[in-house]
Amino acid sequence: MRLFIVANPDKQNVTPALATLLPWARAHTDFAGIDTDAVVDLSQVDADAILVLGGDGTLLAAARRLNGRQIPIMGVNFGRLGFLASFTPDQLIPSLELWKKNALPVRPRLMIEASVLPAGSPCRSMDCDAVLKHRVFRALALNDAVVTAGSPFKMVELEISADSESGVRYFGDGVIISTPSGSTAYNVSAGGPIINPDVDCLCITPICPHSLSFRPVLISDRATVAISAMRVNPGTTLFCDGEASYKLSAGQRVVIRRSPHDVLLIENPDARGWRTLAEKLNWAVTPKYNAAP
Repeated sequence: MRLFIVANPDKQNVTPALATLLPWARAHTDFAGIDTDAVVDLSQVDADAILVLGGDGTLLAAARRLNGRQIPIMGVNFGRLGFLASFTPDQLIPSLELWKKNALPVRPRLMIEASVLPAGSPCRSMDCDAVLKHRVFRALALNDAVVTAGSPFKMVELEISADSESGVRYFGDGVIISTPSGSTAYNVSAGGPIINPDVDCLCITPICPHSLSFRPVLISDRATVAISAMRVNPGTTLFCDGEASYKLSAGQRVVIRRSPHDVLLIENPDARGWRTLAEKLNWAVTPKYNAAP
């Protein structure tokens, strides 16, 4: 097994874990290298698996840096929740041993691609070739693409459409376009649904809409979403997975569609489905009452 390691040394206990892991990796795998500064172009790495030590944020960044390259990722959680980085530090080496034996499941997770078209661009949002030609910004996301109002924190006016050149306008603090993998992130905090990763769909979730009738909507993963900036703030920004960003101006359009390449995620068979939700979000936990004095 050719193993490449991406590590976030800013996370507590990652550095001590590396001190144990690196001698084992050099002795038991065809060690392909390590990146601790998030600078390596992972799309050019020659490896059978990428081991990510950090949290979900570290794994999200690694997934984007693969840029469509089909190398499975195994995430070990040294952060807080760890929905995507589902392995625990004590499972690190035993799980790698299982991976060497092809004994761990690999699940494709859909990614989205966000493109920004300049104001006045004549191209249609559903014309892929025209979007590629005219766009001024492009980023991938495994979790979500978010347009947020930004400073001075007044409501913005956006027009949102899905597979249509005409859309609906609404006022609010922005909008989230989430994948199933990202449904437990910003999406669920904004009132969106939790989506099973096996469901191929996208979720449009408004952020504090100035309307009681605008609720989260699930659409096909084959749909193209267009968000037109009708009236925005100086700080209105598109964020992809909370990192890659672009400040939006009035008249610009954000075009979001499913990326042609999924991310291959090595999953922990002991941390799936309802059990993960119950443990990490305290979901459906019975309320606890203080005993009478």
